[in-house]
Amino acid sequence: MMPPPPRPRARPPRREPGPAEVSAAPGRQGVLAAVGATPLVRLDRLFPGDPTRFYAKLEALNPGGSNKDRAALGMVLGAIESGQLIPGKSTVIESSSGNLGVGLAQVCRLYDLRFICVVDPKTTAQNLAILTAYGAELNTVTEADNELGDFLSARIDRVRELVREVPNAFWLNQYANTLNAVAQERVMGEIAEQLDGEIDYLFVATGTCGTIHGCARFIAENGLSTRVIAVDAEGSAIFGEVTCHRLIPGHGAAIRSALHYDGIADSVVRMTDQDCVVGCRRLVGAEAILSGGSSGAVVSAVSQLRAGFADDASCVMLLPDRGERYLDTIYSDAWVEEKFGDIRHLWKEQVAC
Repeated sequence: MMPPPPRPRARPPRREPGPAEVSAAPGRQGVLAAVGATPLVRLDRLFPGDPTRFYAKLEALNPGGSNKDRAALGMVLGAIESGQLIPGKSTVIESSSGNLGVGLAQVCRLYDLRFICVVDPKTTAQNLAILTAYGAELNTVTEADNELGDFLSARIDRVRELVREVPNAFWLNQYANTLNAVAQERVMGEIAEQLDGEIDYLFVATGTCGTIHGCARFIAENGLSTRVIAVDAEGSAIFGEVTCHRLIPGHGAAIRSALHYDGIADSVVRMTDQDCVVGCRRLVGAEAILSGGSSGAVVSAVSQLRAGFADDASCVMLLPDRGERYLDTIYSDAWVEEKFGDIRHLWKEQVAC
């Protein structure tokens, strides 16, 4: 599959500088000072013999384990600055399948905010345990929205109920909160600095569209020629229609976020659950990077499109999270065989190619 030809860069919606700029400022408390400034590493073994220069932005090395730490910090500090949240008094309520919930639990613990996280049966046991360890309160939605097993609309409905019922409650609303995207501009800024602005391709997994929105804004506002490839899940509503049941959380969504806009990406590729597994297994086998499901989708997307890259191109893969939370699924041979059959040859052949 060849990448489509370049086209004029879509301009993100304009915004006024907001309080989320504090997420890039000094003075963040304790462990939150470690959010951001993640390493960018060269991947020489993933695609042996390929003349393209491949890099991975290791967002798993944020203290909460994912790029969602940036959004959690930006949204909470922005709400504190605006007076919408008061440490010691307010309750944060949010819907999350995992990573943002963990990031919020960490921030809320440090800023003395009660946190209620609305989850569903797809949330991994590891993420539930981490949320509980941080002191988050779990509120579980058990009935899916449709026959495909989607829970997102039901989770959002539950959030709205809780906001009405819980005193001093505030919904950050990651799906429409522009501070989510503003906080993610910094990751593209770091990549541009680390590579002196020489980035031909950026592969980004999409969910709320906060990360891809922030990266696209930085690219447009700084005149970079980087082409953005959105990596969506097969069956997701972000760049298509909900068409199938999805097993692996982390990217894709049953609804299109308000942070999405037409032209947010130069091209889109949709990955299956099996693609996620193969990409994760290939990455750990070749580069010893234990990553989460959306990172596997990014790796598989690059594998599909790399034949169309120029020989001297540079390609950055934004790897959102770590793989320990997928040990019972993606990295379990028994689980993989139960869901997909014996597919070990797919990643073993790729590593050897």
